[in-house]
Amino acid sequence: MRLDIAGFARASRTDSHELMLGLCEKIDRLGFDGIWFNEFHFQNPPQAYPSTLMLASAIFARTRRLRVGTSIVVTPLYHPYLLAEEVAQLHWQSAGRFDLGIGRGTHPATLNSLGIAAETTRDRFEQSYRIMSEAWSTGAIINGGSCWPASDIPVGPLLGDESVPVYVAGTSRDTLGFAAREGLPLLLSLDPPEAAQIATYRGIIEEEGHGCRLQASSLSRYVCIARTTALAMAKLDELIPRLHERRLKSARAAGRPTDQILLPDRQTAMSRQIIAGSPEDCVAQLNALAESTGIEAVRLVFNGNGILDMQAAIADMELFAGEVLPVLVRRPVATA
Repeated sequence: MRLDIAGFARASRTDSHELMLGLCEKIDRLGFDGIWFNEFHFQNPPQAYPSTLMLASAIFARTRRLRVGTSIVVTPLYHPYLLAEEVAQLHWQSAGRFDLGIGRGTHPATLNSLGIAAETTRDRFEQSYRIMSEAWSTGAIINGGSCWPASDIPVGPLLGDESVPVYVAGTSRDTLGFAAREGLPLLLSLDPPEAAQIATYRGIIEEEGHGCRLQASSLSRYVCIARTTALAMAKLDELIPRLHERRLKSARAAGRPTDQILLPDRQTAMSRQIIAGSPEDCVAQLNALAESTGIEAVRLVFNGNGILDMQAAIADMELFAGEVLPVLVRRPVATA
């Protein structure tokens, strides 16, 4: 089982960059396999790390074994030649420790700020991956009719016989179908829960005859851990309404209806989004999750994606590392 960390670096510039690097060094020492960062642009107030690639470069310089992933890079925002080159550089600098999660991105404000029409993001996303993969492996040119100006000057091969692990994030049938056809594993989100996405993906690969990449895929869970089950349940009961309120706030900000967003009870939250309990409980729930989904990589969120106190989240992460990691069956880190 691969166990990564997610959820940090989503706040503004309240904490120092040195604190973030120290946190990554700690995560490396504790024995987690990787850490993932989300990409958000033009936030108000500005976020500390709108560029996940620049952050990854800094972390690689301070760690020795920790993988760094993007969840996600919104590929329609970038020229694929430049992105392919930057990813190839990160792959080389890190000795192969970089994981590239890609997605279409749908935030209207970001697209509007860059003058990108929302209806073009599907083509930009799919074309971008294909151009990048060619640039990495065989060399690419951009033909007429692409979303980018045609260029008969080849770029690449940038990686030769090596490859960058690539994951696809998305909830729509189109995006899941793209992942299936390209043979790429999935980067599944907390919201919405992954069950519907997995069902759609399984249906596509059965209908179209593609290979299944679920085992190499990654899903995510919030973690509420304590020495006893009772103490962990108390943390869980505090976290659930705070997550619900943030989900409502996000929906309102995006202009989406909120009448169908219901406050989950404890059982529903644990079945869909949260690992909670004593260390022994967490081991059992993670093993059951891998058994039921066929997915053996989990991105663990100890800070509620910025909701919870940093020091409390770090203490929970340390407890998990000390009591859960040694018990779980840990295979060599699987990459895409």
